[in-house]
Amino acid sequence: MESKNLSVPENVLRVIGLVMITVIAIVAIMPLYWMITGSFKIQLSAMSVPPEWFPAMPTLENYKDLFTDKPTLRWLFNSLFTAGCISLGAIITSTMAGYAFGKKQFVGKKFLFWLMLGTMMLPHQVLLIPLFLMITKLDWINSYAGLIVPFLAYPLGVFLVKQYMQSVPNELLEAARIDGANEIRTFTMVVVPMAKPAIGAIGIFSFVAGWNEYLWQLVISDKEHMLTLPVAVSRLSQGLGATNLGLAMAGATVAFIPMLIFFIVFQRFFVKGISVGALKG
Repeated sequence: MESKNLSVPENVLRVIGLVMITVIAIVAIMPLYWMITGSFKIQLSAMSVPPEWFPAMPTLENYKDLFTDKPTLRWLFNSLFTAGCISLGAIITSTMAGYAFGKKQFVGKKFLFWLMLGTMMLPHQVLLIPLFLMITKLDWINSYAGLIVPFLAYPLGVFLVKQYMQSVPNELLEAARIDGANEIRTFTMVVVPMAKPAIGAIGIFSFVAGWNEYLWQLVISDKEHMLTLPVAVSRLSQGLGATNLGLAMAGATVAFIPMLIFFIVFQRFFVKGISVGALKG
């Protein structure tokens, strides 16, 4: 009888938990649903009160305007190119620096490592003015270099690789050197293959960060052909005296699709990436 009494609360708790998760999921999905359905509404329907939960007269006019009257494909290319270069640069710099911090001994190692970690705690807005002044002096305004270079150094990536390197046995590196491998060959043939989980996590996190970056891209680019999707989408809602919600939601949907595909393809690496930084030597 005791076991039966205990099983009833467990089942009730399981049902309550399922209901709560379902409610949370619906709340989280609602903005996405509203964005996608809103992209198929005409301006009058998008602004109607009470709101239309489903388009009464669905239309592709917003997408037609988006791809015919706006350089949307150029914006998409700008975002993909910028995020891709940031991801590649972050992988290279983080892997090299993380390996040095994890396996090398040099003067000021701990101080430099903690100094680097300290930069992660600085608000992005604090770096905005000095970065802008540097980019202005380099004449990189409205250029890909201005969009990409400030994000090539990725402190979180350095931390992840450094933590991962502490789990790599020193004997493997010593064996490579005994076999006659120089530092570059040891790094490329031994370190990089073993650090693939950390490298995958860095590539994913830095790509998403580069894609979603808004404030810096807003400051550094003011020409239409150099805008990225996050900035361009924010400007789509600024019509002539009125807010074009349907067009803005169509742009937001187009900006969302690449990230959805990216997540579906690399979702297993997201899970692995979360645990990489927890490795201990």
